[in-house]
Amino acid sequence: MLGKAGSIDVGEVVLDLEDAVVPGRKSQALAAAVEALGDQRFRSPSLAVRVNAPGSRWAHEELIALAAAAPALRSVVVPKVESAGDLAFVDRLLTGAELAAGRERPLKVQALIETARAMSDLPAITAASERLEAIILGYVDLAASLGRSPAGANDLDLWLPAQDAFLTAARAAGVRAIDGAFAAIDDVDGLGAWARRAAALGFDAKWAIHPSQLEVIASAFSPSEEEVEWAQSVLDTLAAAAERGSGAVMFEGEMLDEPVRLAAVRTLARAGRAPGVQP
Repeated sequence: MLGKAGSIDVGEVVLDLEDAVVPGRKSQALAAAVEALGDQRFRSPSLAVRVNAPGSRWAHEELIALAAAAPALRSVVVPKVESAGDLAFVDRLLTGAELAAGRERPLKVQALIETARAMSDLPAITAASERLEAIILGYVDLAASLGRSPAGANDLDLWLPAQDAFLTAARAAGVRAIDGAFAAIDDVDGLGAWARRAAALGFDAKWAIHPSQLEVIASAFSPSEEEVEWAQSVLDTLAAAAERGSGAVMFEGEMLDEPVRLAAVRTLARAGRAPGVQP
């Protein structure tokens, strides 16, 4: 699986030491991950490792080992984050481990939000560490924490309030909002619906748990040619107005303002194209 992960062209690869590994194999999995990070080439531009939860008997060992791992590692994903204290613990431990290892580039942190307590404490969690770069919405554990029935957990519309609250907290803190995994690997239609909803709401990306899900997710998060053309036209119009010294400009019958410009920049960024005007 590690070998296959290296050949996949995705935005980020996350090696999982938590749910994917049984308790008796945690140390072996950590050693394999550290070895792969040091020796293996990955096509992905970003590499992360999901460690075990703060307070587990494995978290210390994993964080210390990863801080000393090859510089290719960019971030750690911390599951079951329930409070600002959880991230403060991870931050302090990484700081000491990085100093001991002589690591030049500090590791970033991504927090998995998976419980009702975490959802209620999101503002404090997102402000707990300067290392935090993203929060990830974990549906399976959150559904259990909320007491949802299997039917309720699979009802996309019932998740809208939680998704909005999650996005609001991420945007207020200036961190990325990542939609969690869709567990039914064979349900292509269901995956497409969840991915399109996440993209429409404003999520920055969505996790995949199998290579077969990548095309559907990429399609949902990729703007159409019409959207790309609109975005570039908006920026071109603003650039031309700036050259004329005009502070106000109309485009397709509407006044262009800063929110429209930012939307255009984000659209081009999602399409992998350099915007005509830098944000």
